[in-house]
Amino acid sequence: MAEKKKAAAPRRRKKAASKRGAAKATPWWRRLLLTGVKLGLVALTLVVAYGIYLDVRIAQKFEGQKFFLPAQVFARPMAIYPGAPITHSQLKQELALLGYRNTGRAAAEGEFAVAVNRIEVYRRAFEGPNGPESPVKVMIHFEQNRVARLTRTQDDRPLGFVQLEPLLLDRILVGETEDRLFVPRQEIPEALVQALLRTEDQAFYDHHGVSLTGIARAAVVNFKAGRTVQGGSTLTQQLAKNFFLTRDRTLVRKANEALMALIIDFRYPKDEILEAYLNEVYMGQDGNIAVHGVGLAAWHYFGTPLDELNLAQQALLVAMIKGPSYYNPWRHPDRAMARRDLVLKLMLEEGLISRHQYQQNVSLDLALRDPNWRQRHKLPGFRSLMQRELAERFGDNVLNQSGLRVYTTLDPLAQQAAEKAVKQGMKELSRNRKDDQLQAAMVVVDRYQGGVLAVVADKDPNFRGFNRALDMRRPVGSLLKPHVFLTALAAPEQYHLMTPLKDEPITMKSGSGQLWEPQNVDKAFRGEVTLQEALIKSYNVPTVNLGMSVGLDAVISTLYKSGWTDRLRSNPALLLGALDASPLQMAQLYQTLADGGRYRELYAIGHVLNKAGERLVEQSPPSEQVLSPSAAWLVNHTLTQVVEQGTAVRLGRQYPGITLAGKTGTTSQGRDAWYAGFDDRDVVVTWVGRDDNSAAGLYGSSAALPLYQHYLSEREPLSLVLTRPAEILQGHFLADGSPVAARCREAQAVPADQASWPAPSGCGHTQMADQEPGERNWLERLFGL
Repeated sequence: MAEKKKAAAPRRRKKAASKRGAAKATPWWRRLLLTGVKLGLVALTLVVAYGIYLDVRIAQKFEGQKFFLPAQVFARPMAIYPGAPITHSQLKQELALLGYRNTGRAAAEGEFAVAVNRIEVYRRAFEGPNGPESPVKVMIHFEQNRVARLTRTQDDRPLGFVQLEPLLLDRILVGETEDRLFVPRQEIPEALVQALLRTEDQAFYDHHGVSLTGIARAAVVNFKAGRTVQGGSTLTQQLAKNFFLTRDRTLVRKANEALMALIIDFRYPKDEILEAYLNEVYMGQDGNIAVHGVGLAAWHYFGTPLDELNLAQQALLVAMIKGPSYYNPWRHPDRAMARRDLVLKLMLEEGLISRHQYQQNVSLDLALRDPNWRQRHKLPGFRSLMQRELAERFGDNVLNQSGLRVYTTLDPLAQQAAEKAVKQGMKELSRNRKDDQLQAAMVVVDRYQGGVLAVVADKDPNFRGFNRALDMRRPVGSLLKPHVFLTALAAPEQYHLMTPLKDEPITMKSGSGQLWEPQNVDKAFRGEVTLQEALIKSYNVPTVNLGMSVGLDAVISTLYKSGWTDRLRSNPALLLGALDASPLQMAQLYQTLADGGRYRELYAIGHVLNKAGERLVEQSPPSEQVLSPSAAWLVNHTLTQVVEQGTAVRLGRQYPGITLAGKTGTTSQGRDAWYAGFDDRDVVVTWVGRDDNSAAGLYGSSAALPLYQHYLSEREPLSLVLTRPAEILQGHFLADGSPVAARCREAQAVPADQASWPAPSGCGHTQMADQEPGERNWLERLFGL
């Protein structure tokens, strides 16, 4: 056994020696090559694996949601039709807000021409709440502050209706600092694309995402210059960097950029890559918001859609891509113009434009938008109302949806007028009274539809703090009186405009059990006044007597029917406005009254569409006749007399010949001044006071009414048309309220419900106008009267 082991040992040593000899026989270069191949295979595997990872990442971006598009908020589209309450001046203002150009001949979309009593408009195509609208050229004729006729320019055919595109008020960015307006490839002007390719990537359609010749050319130029003056990146590489990478100048980042560009080019068509690039490229800053994409840049720099830019403007956008800050046309106009002209020169050299086009466009100025034109309208008061309405329907995160389109009821002209009215009115009031603590709020609603047209919540309309228009609760004073009188007039057998009301000292218990002695503002008593005089002159004591006569519960019922939603207590002081309300709540009550007693819940959102164009909301709340039409008409008629001869007479003097209605309101020690007024289009509620509710010595007629006057000076009032119900006729009454025949002496003619004046033939204790005392006419003799 031992011998066998001794024999095996030499054999093992011989084998080991032979292996060492074989190893020595393998050349070093072969061993190095084998190692290299192994490492190469490992590297290739890693690159392939990394490429697959990048491919998945790129696919998720390109085939999912490329861009988060902020929710777009639009104003109401202006509806133009024969009889529409639109003036010549207002249409011009609307067109200016929409970025239309007054060219004198309206030859292209987005242009208009003005004559004395007509305006020709080439309306743009647009995507509205009811779907796509085609471009159309129309002639709009005006008479008496209304649209008289509407015809199509092409064949002079009468049109019944046309809409302008709604003004884009804002794009709401939720947790983002980037904004863009997506434009599909087919809607991007071809000249802009050609200018971009000639300037940034001439071989775009020939390379596969990375251009080796471009990299080599840039390297030579940079070497000669001794610094980096030219980049070799293709548009595809720039897109990969913008979408996925940082701006760090490292070899790793450049390698990633190149690999991603190759994958993108392999997977997607060139036009899709170009579309993504033109919607992603950084184009400058709008305050703290980054402007991305040529679509939004067109509005930002020129205030007009991309497809309406001229060649020089398109060239400027391409020029700015190289450095939006360095070539900012507002800060560095000379640089921007020189770069624009270079782009045009490159296009000329490439044969993309003619010599004439080149000379024509380099001679143009930059044609930037009016600095006063706003791309974003802050509207904090209205925006708060809109967001609350959205949250009630869809929850707080509804605006996080990409591409949401919200069409509101806001009228940009009404909002503009309201903002100017409050700013100017409060500036004058604070200066005249030497009181900088005064604050204000204004709400404007559509008289017939109930849409909220404008909201101002602070004397500084851009202030984003406490929303007085919505959240403030202050006593409304005499603003509530019309609803007391309406309650009485709803019983025409008992009350009419000539019903006598006592105006004598009274004492009663308040809701808390304390004695209450209401007084008129002038501390005087007149013994007796008519119902209409009490409302016109806003007398307190007759109002209380009337309210107690009809009953507090009946008055409260009227308020509930008119749209009041909070709980009300049966308190006599309620009759004089001991009711805490916001301007929006009072606007609801007055809109119901102004619309003849038809209740429609006020609203701020008309339509909401998702990114696919599917309608999530289509809203126009139904109206319901909740109040007596006759009583509402009589109250509204009396409110026109408030303007002609009552507490709002200064408004009547400002607009003689125009019928307006309204009511002033003042609270104890002038803490609050209110005015609610309406013409044939708008219902407006204004409030002025101090936030700390301290005595300010204000009156509705001298503090709140002037804001409404300023509003109308901006808005051009439309004379109120009160459609008389069939039950209303011309009644005749004596001073004591007795209905008498029309020809009776001392008879006063006033509108009346036929139940209040059943066409009496007698004259009571007076005589016919053409009779001698004691003489009876044949009718009286026949019936023994």
